[in-house]
Amino acid sequence: MIVVRDVFQLKFGMAKDAIALMKEAKPLFDADMSSPIRVLVDVTGQAYTMVLESSYPSLGEYEKEMSSGMGDPRWQDWYERFKPVCESSFREIWRNVDL
Repeated sequence: MIVVRDVFQLKFGMAKDAIALMKEAKPLFDADMSSPIRVLVDVTGQAYTMVLESSYPSLGEYEKEMSSGMGDPRWQDWYERFKPVCESSFREIWRNVDL
């Protein structure tokens, strides 16, 4: 299992706007992604941080979903509206270890 965490450093004061945009995108996430997503926001640590977390059976599945989803005009429109609330972002890709 692969866990992907897209970490967004939001612009100061933009958390409510970012959450509203994530709520707006939920139908797109539900329709286009094979597994549910989680949206996390900071409680402690660096303020105005939002994490979009998803999981995939394999790295290949993740790559397949990203290549098909990112070309969708609905995603492109939403992303253009999400970019202004972000200061920066980075992506973490983790492999879940079964114990």
